[in-house]
Amino acid sequence: MHRFFYSLLLYILLPAMPLKLLWRAIKQPEYLQYWHERFGFYAAHSDKAVIWLHCVSVGETHAAAPLVALLLQQYPDHQILISHTTPTGRAASEQLFSDSVLRVYLPYDLPFAVNRFLKHFKPAIGVLLETELWFNLIAACKQRHIPLLLVNARLSEKSASGYSRLGKLAREGLHNLAAIAAQTSEDAERLAQLGAQHVAVVGNLKFDVTPPNNALPQGLYLRSLFGTQRPVFLAASMREGEETMVLDAIMAAQIPNLLSVIVPRHPQRFGEVEELLKRRGLRYEKRSNLKQMVASDTQFILGDSMSELFSYYASADVCLIGGSLLPYGGQNLIEAMRMSKPVLIGEYTFNFKAVSELAVAQCAAWRVKDLTQMTKAIQTLMASPQKQVDMGTAGFALCLSLQGATQKTVALIAKYLPASV
Repeated sequence: MHRFFYSLLLYILLPAMPLKLLWRAIKQPEYLQYWHERFGFYAAHSDKAVIWLHCVSVGETHAAAPLVALLLQQYPDHQILISHTTPTGRAASEQLFSDSVLRVYLPYDLPFAVNRFLKHFKPAIGVLLETELWFNLIAACKQRHIPLLLVNARLSEKSASGYSRLGKLAREGLHNLAAIAAQTSEDAERLAQLGAQHVAVVGNLKFDVTPPNNALPQGLYLRSLFGTQRPVFLAASMREGEETMVLDAIMAAQIPNLLSVIVPRHPQRFGEVEELLKRRGLRYEKRSNLKQMVASDTQFILGDSMSELFSYYASADVCLIGGSLLPYGGQNLIEAMRMSKPVLIGEYTFNFKAVSELAVAQCAAWRVKDLTQMTKAIQTLMASPQKQVDMGTAGFALCLSLQGATQKTVALIAKYLPASV
């Protein structure tokens, strides 16, 4: 595909873009806030030179936290601008960084919109996190001589196959990036095969993320409400269709006095999961209503709160990572390991392929491929506190051994942006 036809397709779809925002706003009204920014119109501005980072949603925003902290320290005369795609990503940015950064929505990849964005903020450098390839944006940065870096880059075999079908469009986009900091050598090789240049392997920024200061105290508080004598199983970052599988495994495990906490990945699904619990006739309480110790006959807690995932991990004995039971690619297992918790993962972990394989190899994670294996894993771990400790210790050690990507990423950025004097 040529970029001309790519842009033409986007212009054809332009009338549907406001309708898409309205549709998403039915479940998440925040999509209607700042809608004009998605077309390149901004009120926020800065008189300082701008360092711009694009963090699509919550995961990328949390991954960027140590990077933002180091950039604020090393470039005090610059303004950090963070662009997002989702309201939850923007909300995470507000919580993590408050007024220390500017935050906006990245415009749709329409030539007029991206040109407005770049003309308005005039970034000295742009940094895209993970796998965000917007071809008109990349071309516009190249034309304006704005160095654009792709950092914490990952590319699964499935994504690489998809980009390869774009032919010249993908090759041109990757070629026009100033530099790429890949998570693993496999990611680097796939990117290079698609046409990327100046690719370095620096590791995964997510290993440098530290739990919030209140994560452990808040986790202990939650555990006091759950019951310190009850075994607690956590199913974290669940994606659509996975809760049913988890409920089946929990009920089949038949563990006396077990309390299970289910935390959907996306807040718009809180109501959907609550309806599932109701249909099954299960006794549950909602985290948002939790003010005192849960009743002894309560079987489930619906984790309908945001930005408490580290605390949920701290409160649990065993943790299952969502997005891995069905072909979503898996959510971040590093956070659970960072809290020294034993981790269960499903078959589909291509978003965290290298980390998952290392965790399994070092006995920090247990891969379960079906309902029978999941049930057995829950039973085995709940019956063995020592195995919980051993897996948690192995996971924590693995996290510490793989830190350092933030320093390497800032060193790469410094090649294109001299440090403040």
